[in-house]
This record gives sequence, C-alpha cells and structure tokens, in this order.
Amino acid sequence: MDLYEALEGRRSIRKYTADPVPDETLQKLLQAARLAPSWKNGQCWRFIVVRDPSRKQQLSASLPDGNPCKRAIAEAPVVIVLCADPHASGHQDGKDYYLLDAGLAMQQLMLAAHAEGLGTCWVALFDEAAARPACHVPEPYRIVALTPLGVPAHQPSPRPRRELKEIVFAEEWGKPLE
Repeated sequence: MDLYEALEGRRSIRKYTADPVPDETLQKLLQAARLAPSWKNGQCWRFIVVRDPSRKQQLSASLPDGNPCKRAIAEAPVVIVLCADPHASGHQDGKDYYLLDAGLAMQQLMLAAHAEGLGTCWVALFDEAAARPACHVPEPYRIVALTPLGVPAHQPSPRPRRELKEIVFAEEWGKPLE
C-alpha cells in the first residue's frame, strides 16, 4: 500500500475480530512509530503493548461510559498505551511539544497498522489517573493516548473532511490559495 492510499483509507476502528496480531507485524508497527520525528530528537515516547485481558479491562474502565471505544479497548487483541515524558521534549511559548512528538509517533504506528490490514482508533478521552495503575506507568511519564489494535470487524465509510479552500490560506489568514 502506498502512503497516499494509507492516508485516504485509514479509519477509526471500534470493532475487532478475535484474530491475534502476529508478533512480527507488531514489531513492524512499533518500528514505524520509533522512526517518527521529535523535538531535538528527544524521542520522549514510550509504548506499552497490552494483551492481558485484565489489564485491558482496567484500561477500558478508565474510559467514560459514553466513549464508543470503551468496548474496543476491552476486546481488541492488543491495546497500545502511548506514554511520553514531558521533560524529554520542548516547552516554548506555552506549548508542550511532548504531545506533538507522541502524536507523530502514534500516527506513524496507526498508518503502518492500516498498511498491514489492521485497525486502530485514537483514544484520548479517558481518566489518566485510573489508567496509570493498569500498566504501572511511572512519573514523570504521562499517558497521552490509547489505541485498540487488531483485525477490523467492519470498515466504516469515510467521514466528511473540509475542503482545502476552507483550511489553507496563501501568505496570510483568509487569503485563498489559488
């Protein structure tokens, strides 16, 4: 699959089959994440691979009842817990770049997963204090996001996206790019 196919075809998957994720494939995904760019090459991220059903259940319990990924976290064959050390990345003008660094790594993992025929879903709506004990995440690391990982049980339709003319400007805010 080429990069543009992966970008256009990736979807947020919330239902998975029980098929396991092969270790070799998981290693490829983690390698893709490891290669992500980061602030001054600080590589502030850490990934925890969770397969244990009781740990997945603890992570699921950290999501509010209305979160559509609650069941996916509990039932997917694998859950990836994305952690980052805020002190290993930049902070400038009130911006914490560890969030961007971690997000870039997770995006690369998610695109690689899609290229391998697997599904993921970015999960950020959870109670970090409740999730932390499930994987014994030490301070100063923060849990930035979770993703279920596995073979999709369905392929959702594309979600609408804004037109380029709505989000891209030339030279200054509001000036259309011709």
